[in-house]
Amino acid sequence: MLLKSLSLLNFRQFKGEQEVVFAADDIKNVTIIMGENGSGKTTLAQAFSWCLYGDTDFDDKSMLNKIVAGQLLPDKESKVRVDLSLTHGNTDYVITREQIYKKDLTGKIKANNTTFYISFKKDGQQEFLKPNEAEVRMKQILPKELSKYFFFDGERIGSMSKEIKKGKSQEFAQAVHGLLGLNAFIAALQHLKPTSKYGVIGSYNESYDSSSDSKIIQYTQETDAIQDKLDSIDARLVEIENEVQIAREKCEELSQRLSLSAESEKLQKEKERHRSTLEKTRLAKSSAMSSLLKHFNTNASSYFAKSMIKDALESLSKADKLDKGIPDMHARTIEFLIKRTFCVCGNKIEFGNDAYNELNKALAFLPPQSIGVSIAQFVKEAELRTKSSATLFESISEQYALVREYETRIDELVSDIQAIEQQLIGKEKFASVQQDLMRYEKVIRDRQNERDVLNQKKGALQTSRERYITERTELTLRDGKNRKIEVYKAYAKFMYDEISRVYKVNEDKTREELERNVNEIFKNIYEGGMSLTIDEKYNIQVIVDEFEGYNTDVETSTAQSISVIFAFISGIIKMARENSNATDIETKMLESEPYPLVMDAPLSAFDKRRIKTVCDALPKIAEQVIIFIKDTDGELAEENMGAKVGKRYLFDKKNEFETYLMAR
Repeated sequence: MLLKSLSLLNFRQFKGEQEVVFAADDIKNVTIIMGENGSGKTTLAQAFSWCLYGDTDFDDKSMLNKIVAGQLLPDKESKVRVDLSLTHGNTDYVITREQIYKKDLTGKIKANNTTFYISFKKDGQQEFLKPNEAEVRMKQILPKELSKYFFFDGERIGSMSKEIKKGKSQEFAQAVHGLLGLNAFIAALQHLKPTSKYGVIGSYNESYDSSSDSKIIQYTQETDAIQDKLDSIDARLVEIENEVQIAREKCEELSQRLSLSAESEKLQKEKERHRSTLEKTRLAKSSAMSSLLKHFNTNASSYFAKSMIKDALESLSKADKLDKGIPDMHARTIEFLIKRTFCVCGNKIEFGNDAYNELNKALAFLPPQSIGVSIAQFVKEAELRTKSSATLFESISEQYALVREYETRIDELVSDIQAIEQQLIGKEKFASVQQDLMRYEKVIRDRQNERDVLNQKKGALQTSRERYITERTELTLRDGKNRKIEVYKAYAKFMYDEISRVYKVNEDKTREELERNVNEIFKNIYEGGMSLTIDEKYNIQVIVDEFEGYNTDVETSTAQSISVIFAFISGIIKMARENSNATDIETKMLESEPYPLVMDAPLSAFDKRRIKTVCDALPKIAEQVIIFIKDTDGELAEENMGAKVGKRYLFDKKNEFETYLMAR
């Protein structure tokens, strides 16, 4: 994505119509806009956010210029508008947001809802997206979840670094996937997802012909109802994970405050040890319970049916219909030979002769009239089921005993922690802090218990769903039309599994490549013995290189934190740019869009040496760099980026309500 220009009409202190044209040259790709603090740098940066997403960080939500508002006559209107011209995916867009302000007869100014629309060029003609399509297209151009990493305020870069080192929402990871070119895989997987009612397999499930057996539609409805419950549980589990994460952050903050007290430090450390052990024990209990339930769900039916299976096998052993069938022979074959009146061996078959009588005897042991073959298969399966469930009671007993041990240990640890907490409450100075800590810890315990209950319920529902699917499949295979649907579903499932495999390979490869790029940039910006790791959820950890075997995340200084966020953003931009310019087929599958860097005061926290390093690195990595910067830092930026600077502007501040952009 390349930004071409930003046009403003009465937006905050930018009175009248004003425009900035951005440098978009391959060589000179940097635009510098300089001004004193308070001249309008942050306002101009916020104009991007307002235009694209309709929100800003301003406390005053009125976007209308104060001078224009003051001059507005009663019952008259004035307009605020921001137009952003850009190129994305070889298409030229103009993204526009405007808002009408009207002064009523009492002199009060009221704002209407904003109007958002996108126009683009097609075959040389300007066309407009429908209103409901504009928001969708905006998400495709740049997801809001990631916008702050490309349009960001340097004064908040420290907090952004802390955020990027913690768990992200699922939306954030999906946005990263899109920027790195994995969206096509994700869309295909969603379309083919076996449990989705709205995908390919879901549509096949709705197309069964139930005329052959009414239970087909009943089983489909039962399966759908269970899937709705499972989806609801999964959504709640995600909420629980986020709530626990927030509560843990609060606990960490409050625990640090408590640890400042010398008299409570020892108790706090002992409590932390118990908490760590408690967390591990809870996880061990959850794992043991899951194993127990899985083992029970798999073998329970066979175990409780052992007595009936034994009686059935005894009865069948006395029957004379076993092993009398002719392999691969069907009754229709015998009937054909009798009708033809001579055997395959050439003997004549006539009513009453020996050949005729023997063939009629064979009919009693051949399908479909005979169940001899089916009985033999049943006997074999029954014996296997009996053997597989032989040790169920012993196994369940052992696993349950282990679960009970974990529960006892959990109760002991909770009791010990509560005893320590009571002692800490007695410290008057930290009483309120301890109360808050206990409250958040209770939230964690409650959510973890809820998670355990939901996981157990989820396991039972999954077992029921699989049973209904199996029973429905047995019925559908008896009908020709439904049999075709099962074949189509099998093809769709195969495609889903294959795309999942390819996606996993590409996703792992992409994340490894991102980690390599981020580390390369990080070590270039921050010269120190540290590295960055990126996990499956795109959380970042800072690792000390010098100490072998020490791979725990470490606290970082302000300069290190800023370097982390710069490295992460730059790494994504670099990969997106490389993917967009790729020519090999494999990388083309991950084709994505490069993005610009739009930064408000990005260098204020760096020393001169790192300013030089950053100024040297960013224009090489990003396809376009736009910097709003104060005069002193701007001179350093120009000094280090001189050959890359294509456009220069100054903020000409007339007063608090009137600023103009002057090209240099």
